Amino acid sequence: MQSNIYEVNVRQYTPEGTLNAFAKHLDRLKAMGVETIWFMPINPISKVDRKGSLGSYYAVSDFTSINPEFGTMEDFKNVVKAIHDRGMKVIIDWVPNHTGADHRWLKQHPDFYVKDSTGKAAVAFDWADVRQLDFKNPVLQDSMVAAMKFWIKDTDIDGFRCDVAWNVPANFWKKSIPQLKKMKNVFMLAEGDSTYLPKSGFDAVYPWHMFKMMEKVAKGKRPAFSLDSINKENETRYPKNTIQMYFTSNHDENSWNHADYGTFPNEVHAPFAVFTQTMKNSVPLIYSGQEEPTLRAIKFFDKDPMEFKNLKREKFYKTLLHLRKRNVALSANASFKKVDLGDKNMIYAYTREKDNKKILVILNFSDKEQSIKISDKTLLGKTHNVFSEKVETLSGSERKIKPWGYEVYEY
Repeated sequence: MQSNIYEVNVRQYTPEGTLNAFAKHLDRLKAMGVETIWFMPINPISKVDRKGSLGSYYAVSDFTSINPEFGTMEDFKNVVKAIHDRGMKVIIDWVPNHTGADHRWLKQHPDFYVKDSTGKAAVAFDWADVRQLDFKNPVLQDSMVAAMKFWIKDTDIDGFRCDVAWNVPANFWKKSIPQLKKMKNVFMLAEGDSTYLPKSGFDAVYPWHMFKMMEKVAKGKRPAFSLDSINKENETRYPKNTIQMYFTSNHDENSWNHADYGTFPNEVHAPFAVFTQTMKNSVPLIYSGQEEPTLRAIKFFDKDPMEFKNLKREKFYKTLLHLRKRNVALSANASFKKVDLGDKNMIYAYTREKDNKKILVILNFSDKEQSIKISDKTLLGKTHNVFSEKVETLSGSERKIKPWGYEVYEY
């Protein structure tokens, strides 16, 4: 409820692109406040129909092996242990919807795949390097569960981020998730926002409707209060307290959709990042390189290493992650209440509250300086300004907040 997720792109994280090279960053990430490490797929990649020189992580050729590009199974087990030794958790990206184009199942179990009009294993969507698995086959379902169990039993991981979870039927998730949770209380994150996913056992889903609205607000196409409509929609769509993994970037958004240098460019990024970290029902995500920040589209199929030299956003993220951890008012299930402080088209403000702890968040989602005024007397008086790290007395007089400004107060 007060945790966070950090997505690791192993190939691009270091010049070496190995698990061992990544492990040298664990102390830095721990100090920043990271609690859950999510590795993009660590399985070997198919050579048939491979895209680029190295291929897509999501074209898996073997569900129970390690990509030799990253190291050995022993290396992975050592990294998991190093993560656990630091009091952090680790989840791996799992690709159940499809396999790469030379997975052994294509020859050994051709009935595991959906067939195209010529009788061959069908391409999944328009992804030429992968083949669509057929979840109507119960033996395929059992084989997939067995592969997932392997990682829990043999490497002691703490959960899965399930790729294209929205295209895998509910009956598989209802069958598999209880079996996995019987082994260990694993965290199950679904890539998708379909309502059947939390109802089928997932702990968290993607917040696509909110993310798309955040993009429109950032571009000035919709007013700030448009975010309220998504909150209301979520309340009716999902079971109570369904967790959503809020973000300003991830591997897809970075490589294909210009996040966050295009979606939330420059100073636009900060208020939206604060929003993702302080919103109700959120367990927030930081993507590899956002703390630097790496402001370009990282290549997906070829080597294109990031650099970690300046870490200009590290203190910003550290402030938010540590606040979230120490203050129960930012629990995913803490209460949420909008506060009217100024122009609702531009200013988005709210309180989060739980167990007599309260936090006030004030965000300026515009490129103009705005006037704000606190009229709610329960919010006046001495507070802790989280970003200035000073005690501050909030009064009811009018004041200004800078373009794309953000303020967070603890009571």
